[in-house]
Order: sequence, then structure tokens, then C-alpha cells
Amino acid sequence: MNYTGPKIVTPPPGPKAQELIEKDLAMLSPSLTRTAPLVGYKAEGVYVEDVDGNVFLDFGSGIGVTGVGHRHPKVIEAVKKQLDSLVFVNSLDYYTLPQVELAAMLFKVTPGDFPKRVFYSNSGSESIDTAIKCAKWHSRRAYGVGFINGFHGRTMGAVSFTTTNLTARRGFAPLYPIAQFTPYPYCYRCLFNREYPGCGLECLNYLTDVIFKKIIAPDETAFILLEPVQGAGGYIVPPQEFFTRLTDFAKEHGILLIADEVQTGYGRTGRMFASEHFGFEPDILTMSKAFANGFPAAATVARKDVMDWVDNAHEGTLNGGPVIMEAAKAVLRVIDEEKILENVREQADYFRAELEALQERHPIIGDVRGMGLMIGIEFVKDEKKTPAKKERDAFIQDAFSKGLLLMAAGESSLRLIPPMIINRQQIDTGLTIMEDCLKEI
Repeated sequence: MNYTGPKIVTPPPGPKAQELIEKDLAMLSPSLTRTAPLVGYKAEGVYVEDVDGNVFLDFGSGIGVTGVGHRHPKVIEAVKKQLDSLVFVNSLDYYTLPQVELAAMLFKVTPGDFPKRVFYSNSGSESIDTAIKCAKWHSRRAYGVGFINGFHGRTMGAVSFTTTNLTARRGFAPLYPIAQFTPYPYCYRCLFNREYPGCGLECLNYLTDVIFKKIIAPDETAFILLEPVQGAGGYIVPPQEFFTRLTDFAKEHGILLIADEVQTGYGRTGRMFASEHFGFEPDILTMSKAFANGFPAAATVARKDVMDWVDNAHEGTLNGGPVIMEAAKAVLRVIDEEKILENVREQADYFRAELEALQERHPIIGDVRGMGLMIGIEFVKDEKKTPAKKERDAFIQDAFSKGLLLMAAGESSLRLIPPMIINRQQIDTGLTIMEDCLKEI
């Protein structure tokens, strides 16, 4: 495969794609949300080819999963090599070298210069459930606090703290009764009608002065769970002061801080983990998505003194298999050897500047925000910031028909999260398609 750009040979979905989609709709769970009628067949780098031969430029990378590009040769090589020696022994009963080697690599790149432990699992949701259980075991406290617009997954523990929309929660009550919620510093749409700076962080004041004084006691609270940059909620970046005050409050009351870096981690924001931008050192940190570049894997890293549970307290048969561990090790090597973080920062500066120029030409873009190659643009109808969800959705479909894969976030935002190997020419190609779509809207 030698893709040079997007190529539409037949209006998607083509005949082969339509046939498979019909079978899918008849046989697979109707709960699956499908952004566009893409039937992936091949992929390489920043491109995905469908079953009809259409080639798409990927600005979503599987919601940040293929961080170092589709089928990166070094990751594929590591997996093939491991397949020739050992595919699996379960980590409940036995030991494998790749788990220990990866742990040492993770401890070097995760925030905090303190002893750590890791628990491997298979998905972001599982990593969150692990973090919740770990915090409760260690603290022996009842409650946890999450933030409005937060997304942490779909398993019962994770979805109990997911508040991006009602659909994820509707019909599953009672969820875990330990969760309390407070507004996140979504400065573009402040729930308290304030403007930052100078807002006084009313959202955080609500946590300290209302939640912790009228609903739950700090000394009965095990953890506070947050995304350093909210993902599915709309790529929302909080101010530095938020982390400073939150950390001080948590330390004062012995509350553990859990950073959900499932989407923000592994170089996506220009640092290995988004927490580093804020000098934030969480007690527990979760990761998945780009962790193994498309292979199902996740990890929960905690302070050694926090992950102090006993044997049989938490396990998983398929966790940490050798093939997956080798893929994850290869991803870390690629990030280091190919200077992925430097590329993210370089391309992000250019991408962000071009998007802001696009915003000036098209008032439907109300806000451009993000960190690194994790950029959100919010569609609005007017100066009152009325969400333009219908227009956003039409924009995504129009871009798809032109060979560009885009993904939604929040009520009316777009998430731009391309593979971190993307270059300026590829960004320009995507921007040209985006401007064509904006003109049509």
C-alpha cells in the first residue's frame, strides 16, 4: 500500500460496503454508534481504505487509538516476533517477561517521581474500574466525585461516572450509588455565566463549598476522578489554577486523585501525558487507546503505597498477554525513537493556527481549543453560542463523502485527533476538505 491522499472511486458507501452494512445491522448489537458508513478493509499510516477501494484521510485514528499510525511496521514486527514464541499464559497464575519489562518502561514516562505499581487490563473502561476499586480498597472510604461532561467508559463502574449524555446511563439504574458530580471548568460555556480569567473558578467552589459541605464529607470520599482534558465532552481544557487548587484540597483531606488519560495519554497532547502540562501528579493514572496502537490493552498505574490490595482482590484472565505487552513496548519505543512528541508539538502549532484562521472566515466555528493533536472546534449558530449540532453532523457526513474521517464530541463539537505521525501536507489536505464543507454549510 502506498497511499498519497484521499481517493473516492465510488460515492461511499459503495455496493460492497452497503451489502456488509445491511448484514451488520441485522446481526450486531444496535447499541453501536456509527459516525459514518465506513467499512474498513485496509489501512496504513494516516489512511484507511474501504471495501470498495475508497481511501480516506483519517483525522480520528479510531478515537486516538492508532496514535503512531495504522499498522506501524515496528509494532507489527514486535507482534509477529512474539507470536512465534509465546501467545499466552494467564497472569493470574504465572509470570511473563514482557509484563515486567513494560512496567519498567511505564514507570519512567508516567508523572511522579515515586515508587509505582501497575495493573494491566483490556480496555479504558476496565482501567477505570480498576482505579475505582484500588482507591476504595486503599482508603476504605465510600464516595467518589466525578465531573459533568466527563466520559470514563461503559462498564458499570465507569459509566457510573460518565456524564456526557443520558443515553449512556438511561435504563441501567441503579448505577453505583457512590458517585457525586460537580461542574468541570468548561470556560466557553460556564454553567455559572462567568468568564475566565477572573471567574474565581466557581465550578471548583461548588465542589468545596456545596458538595463537600452539604452532600458528602471529605473524610468519607475515596477519590476524585477527572480527565486532564475532557475528551468526549468536547475537548475541554481547564485552567492551571483548577489543578493547583484541586490538588491542594485533595491532599488536605486525604482524597486520592485519579487521572483518566485513556484518550489524552501517550503523547497526544505533546507530552507523554496531559497531566504533565499542569504539573499534575495523580495518585492513580489510567491509560488505554493508543497504549498498544489498536490491540486491546490498558493499564492502571498507581503510587505503590496506594495499590496495596492483597492477592485475589482484583484480577483478569486475559490481562497483560505477551503479544499485547510487546505491542505496547513497541509503541513506547516508536514514540521515543521517531521523536513523535516533537512532531505533535510542531504540527499542532500549525494546525491550530490554520483552524483559527478558518474560524475567522466561518462564524459557525465558535471556539477552537485543545492541546497538541487533540483539537476541538465547536459549532454554533449565532453570537449566543446556540449549539449547531445538526450542522456539525452534516459537516462530518459531507467530509466523509469527500474522503476525510472526522468524529464528533460534546453537543456540537468536532474532535480532531489524527495519527501523531501526520505531516503538514496531510493537514493541509484535510483543511482544504474542511473548508469546502464549511462553504457548503
